[in-house]
Amino acid sequence: MTRPPLITDSHCHLDFPDFDSERTDIVNRAIAVGVHRMVTICTKLREEPKVRAMAENYPSVFYAAGTHPMSAASEPLTSVEQLVELSFHPKFVGIGETGLDYHYTAESAEIQKTSLLIHINAAQTTKLPLIIHSRAADEDMSKILESEYKNAPFNCVMHCFSSGKELAKSALDLGFYLSISGIATFPKSQELRDIFKIASIDRVLVETDSPYLAPPPFRGRRNEPSYTAHTAKIGAEIFNMSYKSFADQTEQNFERLFTKVLSFESAG
Repeated sequence: MTRPPLITDSHCHLDFPDFDSERTDIVNRAIAVGVHRMVTICTKLREEPKVRAMAENYPSVFYAAGTHPMSAASEPLTSVEQLVELSFHPKFVGIGETGLDYHYTAESAEIQKTSLLIHINAAQTTKLPLIIHSRAADEDMSKILESEYKNAPFNCVMHCFSSGKELAKSALDLGFYLSISGIATFPKSQELRDIFKIASIDRVLVETDSPYLAPPPFRGRRNEPSYTAHTAKIGAEIFNMSYKSFADQTEQNFERLFTKVLSFESAG
């Protein structure tokens, strides 16, 4: 039996209750189809111990932590020191997700900006990649990223990218990465697929953002890491590549950005 190409789900939420009844089966299903690594994202720092335990329990799972922008006003404000301390764990591989969301929570824009700056400072300090959520906030996001990068460089992925062309160009000009999610697979997302085409293939990642945004043929159902392969097939079409070539390239990209993952695996 031919083994599928290896690929990484660079952003999922395995701690969400949607997965409580079958978490081990979900991880095993992902591995069976070639999704050999998953980065599960903690969006509220009070839940970090639970997410950390998952990374410790499953060899294929790594984790990142931060305060999601939609929770910035309701959760305690983190500190650079707190995030730096979390980063000492060997499977803690990124800062976030953090960012700006003016679609649902525009009223908390100022505290979102404060939180984002703290996370950026932590990424600058730890040298771990920043994981950005941006929705309906392109102008502010672009200004903040460009300004803070001038202060001190950092690495970053625009997770689940579905913003406009100008923010994509701004991020790419800074050397950041764009991550393809299930949104890019939807029939009405041609404009987004065209935006991804402006990216160099060495600046692209894939993700599920599960349990959200399941790609066809699972749209409307719960998403899970094994579906990364379906999103990656669309990614391969966007860049006119074979699935294997696209998978191999995004693996290289992931390992270049999330350097701590490769260091952990090499040490093991």
